[in-house]
Amino acid sequence: MTDRIDQKLAELGLTLPTAAAPVATYVPAVEAGGLLHVSGQLPFRDGKVVTGQLGGDLDVAAGQEAAKLCALMVVAQTKAALGDLSRVARIVKLGVFVNSAVGFGDQPEVANGASDLMVALFDDAGKHARAAVGVAALPRNAAVEVDAIIAVAG
Repeated sequence: MTDRIDQKLAELGLTLPTAAAPVATYVPAVEAGGLLHVSGQLPFRDGKVVTGQLGGDLDVAAGQEAAKLCALMVVAQTKAALGDLSRVARIVKLGVFVNSAVGFGDQPEVANGASDLMVALFDDAGKHARAAVGVAALPRNAAVEVDAIIAVAG
């Protein structure tokens, strides 16, 4: 599957980033009971966190791009944890946290940036349950944060 995912990334004009190191007391991913739990990942572009508040200084399109960048980092952490993306059996659930201004209600549309990427990369195995939540602030003033639960084969 890794070759297939690499091919799909290339077709989309994307590159899998280097898995980010933790910035506090946690690990990027934990495998237990056939599931990989990936810690919340921030959107990095050119080595810097994409910051801002949706409905404030960022629009939905910018939020979708930030969510996609988070999802790319989720995949990078998955590859680092499992050694190979061929062990991914299913993307089970994404949690998408959106740095939201008061009154902003388009969190589901922002979250689609992450969800659409998972489906594009993993086909039907990328279809998942999801929570899209608006929050008042995120670490490092990130625009979006995404965590994941992934079913692991073998």
